[in-house]
Amino acid sequence: MSFPVSPRRVSLALATLALGACTSLKPVPAPLVNYQPEAFDASSFARHFSAAPARTCEAARRALLSQGYLVTSNAAEQVTARKYFQPDAEHHVQLEFRVVCTPESLGPDTSTAFVSGLKDQYLVRKVKESASLGVGGLGSLSLPIEGALDSMVKVSSETVADADLYERFFDLIGEYLDKAVVPTAAATAAEPTATAKPAATAVAPARAAATPVPAAAASAPAEVAPPPATAASTAPAAPAAPASGAQPAASS
Repeated sequence: MSFPVSPRRVSLALATLALGACTSLKPVPAPLVNYQPEAFDASSFARHFSAAPARTCEAARRALLSQGYLVTSNAAEQVTARKYFQPDAEHHVQLEFRVVCTPESLGPDTSTAFVSGLKDQYLVRKVKESASLGVGGLGSLSLPIEGALDSMVKVSSETVADADLYERFFDLIGEYLDKAVVPTAAATAAEPTATAKPAATAVAPARAAATPVPAAAASAPAEVAPPPATAASTAPAAPAAPASGAQPAASS
């Protein structure tokens, strides 16, 4: 005995099956191209050490120097070093490590070293110059000519995420930790600044006035200049007046 099947019922049944199939499928995540998701629960960039922060950073500085890195910045609790690589003639790579040492609450001789590596890549850019060439009957032609090599151009900059690289670096820091001696400058910077002593309030008494010294007596009396001649002494004597009764002698 056959029952008539309604097309409407068939369509509803197919729609229900399709909906159930869609809900049972797991969503496919979108692919990530050249990208590594962040994992903040990872500890590849940090490690605890049983040493003061200044001593841990000194061990990190020695570890970097032992591998040919050039120290560009050095402080009591921070070290930055850089190394250069040349994979081929036109490819240049710079690898920089920055180490930050922080104290821990477990004690003064405990610290955590945070390490971050940065890789910069450069390529050589060639300059193309154009030269004009005169051709008779055709005029002037401009031809591109490849010139000399230009400066390096940065093409990428990324943080190093190789966990094995950081593991080897932390192991090398541990080897230098027992040999590390904090430099005097770093130790001074790490210590808190001492409180300056107040200046003394007492004022030193002023020096007594110098006893006046009498002027030295002259060894010889000064020569006295002769008094100026009087007018009477310098003028010629006037002739004596003749007597009242006397007569002048007659000339012969």
